[in-house]
Amino acid sequence: MNDARTDLTSAVAAWYDEHARELPWRGPDRTPWGVLVSEVMLQQTPVVRVEPAWQAWLARWPTPADLAAAPTADVLRAWDRLGYPRRALRLQECARTLVERHGGEVPDDEAALLALPGIGPYTAAAVRAFAFGRRAVVLDTNVRRVLARAIGGEALPAPALTRAESDRALALVPARAADAARWAQASMELGALVCTARAPRCDRCPLVSSCAWVAAGRPDDAHAHRRRTQAWAGTDRQARGRLLAVLRESTSPVPEHALAQAWPPPAQRARCLAGLVADGLVVQARPDDEAGPDDEPAYALPS
Repeated sequence: MNDARTDLTSAVAAWYDEHARELPWRGPDRTPWGVLVSEVMLQQTPVVRVEPAWQAWLARWPTPADLAAAPTADVLRAWDRLGYPRRALRLQECARTLVERHGGEVPDDEAALLALPGIGPYTAAAVRAFAFGRRAVVLDTNVRRVLARAIGGEALPAPALTRAESDRALALVPARAADAARWAQASMELGALVCTARAPRCDRCPLVSSCAWVAAGRPDDAHAHRRRTQAWAGTDRQARGRLLAVLRESTSPVPEHALAQAWPPPAQRARCLAGLVADGLVVQARPDDEAGPDDEPAYALPS
């Protein structure tokens, strides 16, 4: 690695040593399973919401075997409002695979991690780096943004990961495994706390004097026209969330007329319920005798 890039990684690592948050999945008592759970929970969900959920989850299911044996309904209720509840199902599938193929232990081999349900390249690299101290290219949204600005001179990276970005990230990874793992954590933390998407704190950044984006006058996002944003109100995602919330709170099947109170538009409600069933998040069941007529569809969490 050339001197300039060594200076960059060293500066970020030194900043991390002083400013890193104390998060439970970074503690000395962390387990590979705890790291894997944290990475799945942190996908598109902020730390402030994940931390208490992670604590409760690991207290209840401290090993893959514990989660593998749990009723799926309990898993979905524990996931609560972390968002994207299919992640909870994939996490339980992952736990069952760990029990069946790996003796209930999280492997440190990249190919073995990638073969697990719900584990993609980023999560596999993060688990190898943060749980096992291996050398890996950990490239999440935060790291991509730091490198796009500091080296590429861009406000934000392209919407989809490019080969050039991957090559650039690989070239920065220190040779020593311990240094590589520290750089991965440090660059991610810098993007989360300082080099943020909407309001970067450049005055607090250890790279401000060498940042290509700052040197270029902090130009606007060149990829803005390719980014799509979707309103939340009225979407199927909101409808699915409302319907799931009702089902999480019920210990018995909920008839459709009761779900209509949570989401009145009938066509959208039917579409979302069908999607939840197809995703394995909900099952159709007979309502309790007093809840509705036998021919009325009812829904519940899977057992």
